[in-house]
Amino acid sequence: MNNFIKSREFWLGAAILGIIFGVSLRAPNFVNFANLADIFNNTSMLIILALGQMVVILTRSIDLSMASNLALSGMIVALINAAYPEIPVPVLMIIATFCGLLMGAFNGILVWKLNIPAIVVTLGTLTIFRGTIFLIAGGQWVNAAELSTGFVQMTRHLFIGLPLLSWFAIVIAIGFFIFMTRTSSGRNLYAIGVNPTASVYAGINVGRTKFNSFCIAGALSGFCGFLWVSRYVIGSVEVANGYELTIIAACVIGGISIAGGVGSVVGTILGALFLGIINSALPVINISPFWQMAISGSAIILAVILNGRSANKKGRIILKTSEDSS
Repeated sequence: MNNFIKSREFWLGAAILGIIFGVSLRAPNFVNFANLADIFNNTSMLIILALGQMVVILTRSIDLSMASNLALSGMIVALINAAYPEIPVPVLMIIATFCGLLMGAFNGILVWKLNIPAIVVTLGTLTIFRGTIFLIAGGQWVNAAELSTGFVQMTRHLFIGLPLLSWFAIVIAIGFFIFMTRTSSGRNLYAIGVNPTASVYAGINVGRTKFNSFCIAGALSGFCGFLWVSRYVIGSVEVANGYELTIIAACVIGGISIAGGVGSVVGTILGALFLGIINSALPVINISPFWQMAISGSAIILAVILNGRSANKKGRIILKTSEDSS
């Protein structure tokens, strides 16, 4: 119980509840099921993307191209839907996910086989993916008038009071929790982040595991590309521009250490929800958007400080040298 109270997840959850309670004093209607469900729905894609980024960061890497991957995958399925509206929507969903997977695999191959730093690789592919959007679309947008009704309505269908978009996030979050806590592949991600050299001696293929993490992040980015176009009914080169920073912020606030090896699925979800609550709650009490940015930035800095303090804590001493004993 004491460990739970001291955990990042506990205090982050308490902060979220504190914000909700504080805003409800000024705007009582803020705390009702419909509004909170809408906030969760608006944060669903960020939750999915943050979980993808989490598996990459745990291996001491980072993927700056997720938002560009999302935009390109979304544009591809938007153009296909506009040209061939008879193609079933689930097929478009699969196409978007597969496109994202290929882009993630491209990042992973460069990091794995050529041993190029992930930040350099994904900074380059970020620009490549954005440029590709402009080339395939000719600088044009795809808007609601060109998309089929089934495509547009996909994320809006209700199931047990929640839109399908929210259920996608819930199912993926449950899947990630099981994967990270109940499988050897999930545990390998933590092991690589803690000590890549020791992981090799433990029989873990570090390069392939990093490659797989980029594939996971890419596939989720592609899937969210479909969701983004379906929800916001637009495909363009500007879609999700700069959103990669928000994704990383959700991970950092949720306790994912940039140094790798530390973090949890629950913490990542709470980090995304924290940003979602901030963006939704502060306008209700008439706080300027500039203050919203300042508060979010301050939360990121505080999270990095807390992550650093946690990383610097001394572990239990197992072996003592003769000097220590004297």
